[in-house]
Amino acid sequence: MSVAVDRHEVIALHVARWFGEPSVAEHEVLAHALAPVLDVGCGPARHTLALAARGMEALGLDVSPAAVRAARRRGARVLHGDVFGDVPGRGTWGTALLLDGNIGIGGDPARLLVRVRQLLRPGGRALVELGAPRTGTEAFIARIDGAGGSWFPWASVAADDIACLALGVGLRAGRPWSAEGRWFARLDR
Repeated sequence: MSVAVDRHEVIALHVARWFGEPSVAEHEVLAHALAPVLDVGCGPARHTLALAARGMEALGLDVSPAAVRAARRRGARVLHGDVFGDVPGRGTWGTALLLDGNIGIGGDPARLLVRVRQLLRPGGRALVELGAPRTGTEAFIARIDGAGGSWFPWASVAADDIACLALGVGLRAGRPWSAEGRWFARLDR
């Protein structure tokens, strides 16, 4: 599966990864999580399930009915909903996950991080996946090819841009790190 973006580019999606077990790098990221965890844009919920297997309270959230059904079939605790809508536990979440590029949800990373900050408790954190340094930060519209869906706003954030972005919304970014060719950062409230 791939995603087409409005600049006529096609980006491969890692669908097999979404349905697999979390990688070693993802387990390293999840080790930074504080309960309870909100997995924003959870898809089939591999991170939600991995955290639950560790005995950590975790809830997935996704706008896609198909993703929610798949996650529930796998045994995950998941809500069908939008992160910008009514999310239970506002101000009480220990961690919000924005992995698999989900910092792009809504096409406006600053707006998304403001919302995530509202959902986190004082001392909470967001764990985010980023683009490689020097790849730029941009907003665009995208569509899942072959799924017959409509265009939706999305964005990408480069690892070297996250500190400034986080600071602008009242979060503090730790130093981004790379594992297995992917980039991650921890943003503290």
